[in-house]
Amino acid sequence: MKSAAAALAFALLAAAPAAVAQSGPAAPAACPVSADHVIANGGLDRSRAAVASGRLTILAMGSSSIEGVGASRRELSFTPLLEAGLEQRLPGVEVTVINKGIGGETAKDTADRLVREIEAGDPDLVIWQLGTNDILRDRPMDDIFADFRRGEAILDRAGVDVLLIDPQRLPEGTTNASFRGRNPALGEMARLIDLEGGRVGYAVLHRFDAMGAWGGLERGGVGPDDLHLSDAGYACWAAVTAEGMAAALR
Repeated sequence: MKSAAAALAFALLAAAPAAVAQSGPAAPAACPVSADHVIANGGLDRSRAAVASGRLTILAMGSSSIEGVGASRRELSFTPLLEAGLEQRLPGVEVTVINKGIGGETAKDTADRLVREIEAGDPDLVIWQLGTNDILRDRPMDDIFADFRRGEAILDRAGVDVLLIDPQRLPEGTTNASFRGRNPALGEMARLIDLEGGRVGYAVLHRFDAMGAWGGLERGGVGPDDLHLSDAGYACWAAVTAEGMAAALR
């Protein structure tokens, strides 16, 4: 499945070179790929040791963008492309990304199942994508971060590394009344996640900021429902994540 995911990613790149990026200076402007969007915050020691040993296991937790809703095929969603992208950038390392995303999930829902999923997956690194559904459901910030800190206690007891992924952007021109005007609140959520990551020593991927540079992608990499990413959006997000993670793990 890993080689198939890589082949599909490269096929998508060839079919739409202006929409999908690889690492390096030749990345098209529509999807600029930079390691700068991943901030290690002094963490990732266990993951670096795993890379040095030749095998890295990642547990991906979160909602529909982790699950892969919106991709035309499972192989073109975030986790398979991240797995392939990391193996491309970390030669000789076997990378396994376990997809445990559930559409509609909030920070509370993720924290509720962290123990079970960590015990089952035995990961070196947990990716926790959070914030989008919490904001769209108007959950109070105090409640969101109470759930985050409950999850933090579980993650720290497990001794795993953590990469937080902040909210996505929504199309500015959306006609969906539930989504219109939400980007400022999503941006504030991203800012607070960044602060929390620095406070506790978790790595952070600045997805919200990265998507701000995807102006050359149709609908900014978001599909026709104005919420879930398109194939090109997933490819760009996976490339940005793999580039930043690989730089931090070498």
